[in-house]
Amino acid sequence: MGNPVSPGMRFQKALKAEKPLQIVGVPNAYAAILAEKTGFKALYLSGGGVSAGALGLPDLGYLTLGDVALELERLTRAVSLPVLVDVDTGFGGPGKALRELERRGAAALHMEDQVDLKRCGHRPGKRLVTAGQMADRIKAAVDARRDRRFAVMARSDALAVEGKQALLDRLGAYVRAGADMVFPEAVGSLPLYREIVKALPVPVLANLTEFGLTPLFTLAELQKTGVSMALYPLSAFRASSRADLRVYQALRKQGTQKRLLKSMQTREELYRFLGYDEMERRADRALNRTGGKTSGRGRP
Repeated sequence: MGNPVSPGMRFQKALKAEKPLQIVGVPNAYAAILAEKTGFKALYLSGGGVSAGALGLPDLGYLTLGDVALELERLTRAVSLPVLVDVDTGFGGPGKALRELERRGAAALHMEDQVDLKRCGHRPGKRLVTAGQMADRIKAAVDARRDRRFAVMARSDALAVEGKQALLDRLGAYVRAGADMVFPEAVGSLPLYREIVKALPVPVLANLTEFGLTPLFTLAELQKTGVSMALYPLSAFRASSRADLRVYQALRKQGTQKRLLKSMQTREELYRFLGYDEMERRADRALNRTGGKTSGRGRP
């Protein structure tokens, strides 16, 4: 038997298979299954998504490493795709954060250069640590990883706070500190992406979050700039949240879900994506072998 393929190796393979690599945010394990079945080669776990979806809190630094690790483990148990994880500013210990996420199956992480009491990257009022402090965060993460293929990505919010040259200077410093990839936040034009790609020797990510400061560029447009990754962090979360709200409103107003059925995934579709029939057959075989006794673990 050969050496097992690590999550980091799978992420590197995906980067070679697509350019730009589409990385799609998933709000839960079932969404991860849907994304995998649709053909995506890499997934994303958003800090803002976990904060809103799992905690019901805004993206203002309330999230903990434990919150993210729990959601990550659910994803990596459900699918085999590599997962890029948002660790905000490192949760006070970038090395510890990397080790914990690597242990739970992450393929890569990105860390930002805001102060610990961070803000959404597309909101005003962001404050940054010094470039040297962020470089120390990067070095701590890089030194902690066991698998050198695990990618450490440096995100910078400097464009909105200090301007273009500061962004380029900071990203260069972060690469020299050991960052394998970079994530310039809130970039507003394709020419600037071209400039960033030309200035740096590592893959560049474009964050295509909706209703933000970055236009929703197409893959073809990004490909011409040389950008290596296209991130869709909360697209599915936003759409499912709007759908949830419509269902709740209709149920309260109409007292029935009859008019909503055409917009719902059917029971058969749900079962097909989950592999329900095969798991049910396995459970039946197990019950037959044990004479109807179960192990109590809740899974076949």
